Order: sequence, then structure tokens, then C-alpha cells
Amino acid sequence: VECSSADEALAAVSAGADIVLLDNLAPQDLHAAAARVKAAHPGVTVEASGGIVLETLPQFLGPHIDVVSMGCLTHSAPALDFALRV
Repeated sequence: VECSSADEALAAVSAGADIVLLDNLAPQDLHAAAARVKAAHPGVTVEASGGIVLETLPQFLGPHIDVVSMGCLTHSAPALDFALRV
């Protein structure tokens, strides 16, 4: 479930979500929210997403973050023009 705060994530987990995506949070807010979720529900998977690029990736890694999503890997990838002739 995509969440924009720790409260939303906790509500989602209480409703049965087993994975929460914390979206568009500043690193310090992300880590605080993830810690709250993991303290209450240690088995839940916490994913970080939103505005994460290779240069800022280390700021988003931490002990309570299980998965990091980076849209820049697809939407910022250069195009390749090729043809296949059979």
C-alpha cells in the first residue's frame, strides 16, 4: 500500500497490508516512519520510493528499509534506436 506518512502506513498494516511503500518522504522522515512501522509490525516489508536517484540513494538506505524503488532507472534511461530484420 502506498503511504505518505507513518500514520497511513500503520493504518494500512493494521488493515492487513504486508508491504507498505513510503512515498516522497525526506530521508529523516522516511527513517522515522519506517522505524515506527517496524517497531509495531516487525514482519512488514517497508519500501522507500519517490525522488530517489543514484546520487541520493545512500541517504535512503537504513536498517528499517527493506526495498528501494527508483523510477529514474526507467523514466530517465536514454533511448536506444535499433531495428531487427528477419
